[in-house]
Amino acid sequence: MPSQTVTVGSRVGLHARPAALIAEAVGKAGVPVTLATPGGMPIDAGSPLMIMTLGAKQGAEVVVSSDDQTVLDQIADLVSQDLDAE
Repeated sequence: MPSQTVTVGSRVGLHARPAALIAEAVGKAGVPVTLATPGGMPIDAGSPLMIMTLGAKQGAEVVVSSDDQTVLDQIADLVSQDLDAE
């Protein structure tokens, strides 16, 4: 499965709001996407609760994987943004 390593951009990490936005985008895409910390077990990016279990803080690296390159790029972009910015 193709993957891309990105740096978490949200200033408080992948907590409830960013996790919900990422999971919503995965759900709309309709294809499997996983997130993992380097060397860690991949989790279903369609589940906000699973995303929060990563414990990824701002500046942490996260590996985004999906067989759909367009969706992979979209989710990687979301992970790298500050989704807490207003």
